[in-house]
Amino acid sequence: MRKLPLHVKIIIGLVLGIIWAFISSSLGWNQFTINWIDPFGTIFIRLLKFIAVPLVLFSIISGISGLSDVSKLGRMGFKTISIYLVTTVFAVTVGLGLVNIFKPGATIDDEQRIKNRISYELWVEETDGVKPKDNRDFLNDPQYASQVAEITNDPNREQTDSKVERTMQSAQQAKDASPLQPLVDMVPENIFGALSTNTDMLQVIFFAIFFGIVLAILPNATVGPVIDVVNGINAVFLKMVEKVMAVAPFFVFALLAGVIAKMADTPREVFEIFKGLGSYSMVVFIGLAIMIFLFYPVVASIFIKKISYKRFFNHISPAQFLAFSTSSSAATLPVTMECVEELGVPKNITSFVLPIGATINMDGTSLYQAVAVVFLAQMHMVDLTLGQQLMIVLTATLASIGTAAVPSAGLVMLIIVLQSVGLNPVWIAIIFPVDRILDMCRTVVNVTGDATVASLIANSEGELKED
Repeated sequence: MRKLPLHVKIIIGLVLGIIWAFISSSLGWNQFTINWIDPFGTIFIRLLKFIAVPLVLFSIISGISGLSDVSKLGRMGFKTISIYLVTTVFAVTVGLGLVNIFKPGATIDDEQRIKNRISYELWVEETDGVKPKDNRDFLNDPQYASQVAEITNDPNREQTDSKVERTMQSAQQAKDASPLQPLVDMVPENIFGALSTNTDMLQVIFFAIFFGIVLAILPNATVGPVIDVVNGINAVFLKMVEKVMAVAPFFVFALLAGVIAKMADTPREVFEIFKGLGSYSMVVFIGLAIMIFLFYPVVASIFIKKISYKRFFNHISPAQFLAFSTSSSAATLPVTMECVEELGVPKNITSFVLPIGATINMDGTSLYQAVAVVFLAQMHMVDLTLGQQLMIVLTATLASIGTAAVPSAGLVMLIIVLQSVGLNPVWIAIIFPVDRILDMCRTVVNVTGDATVASLIANSEGELKED
């Protein structure tokens, strides 16, 4: 067992976690799982998160302070952000293409879709919504009079649960912010305050880059001891990652078993979780699989001759499985950095490219948002025009930059995307039941994209190493 590669051990932990979820739910042991197994999964995420922020800080400072040519940093930064934006636009386009081809929202019973459309038109009357494209007036059609009356008089029609309300409030705050607010938010008022939370990673990155540049400019005789301390601390945190990953398979088992135990009480419910919302989930899965197994490897093989398909996945797979378990790019970041360095990308590039990627590169999230918006529109018999779908591409791309690298943060940005094309943001409640499992899958795409871009940058700079 000790000789097995780490990614194989993590796979075993994942499989055992799923098996335990079925056993636990069938024997009524869910409360035991939540009380005695799930806490180890929580500990695992906390271990990774408390390592992530200082590791990003010291690795960026260490990498930049070691640059012989500081002007190289600006060139590398421009290439990094440009490639991230291109991959995000491609991901959204893939999502829109698949959801328009398979039309998962149209597989729902027509009678239910008509009720959905009536509810939507009632909402349109009260707010600024998308005007019906087919000119069918469901509200005044005698054929649907009884359904209109039933929905209009439903006392629960306007009610939303607390989770939807909280998510909508967060989205409204993001939407009301000024266009340059993300630029303002990059600069910390207090670096110690930024270091105390995982939600202000851009501020940590800004400080680390600034600090590293100043260290690189000053003479070594002056800042040499500081650089030595930074390098030493960075080595300590890397060793901490190594020690945590040694027991990752057990933690992954506990994490997955606990997540499922909280979501399902019977084996049938466990099965339904993995089955998801049928065709919608399948379209998202297909899109994410295209990104992971086709797009990134093809791009890497075209531009990078030193990395084969097999070699890429052999090295990056531990980070992928960990991303699936934690649903957090930030929590996975320390392991992603270690995996990409083993792939041959030097530390000065991983320490710069990957933290930025974990913050702004959300290809999987953007793809899911595109599929979810059109799926919800199809469910309500709303035809989105080409212009509105292009708006989804733009909004989802920009929203991905503001999506925090934490579980389910994409739901907040999904509300903004829905509102950008005049759809009811309360519809996010429809996809809540499968959001967790889809979140796990799309985080794998985000991490794989980060690793691919880091490899591309290293290759373009002529610094990619071979095995």
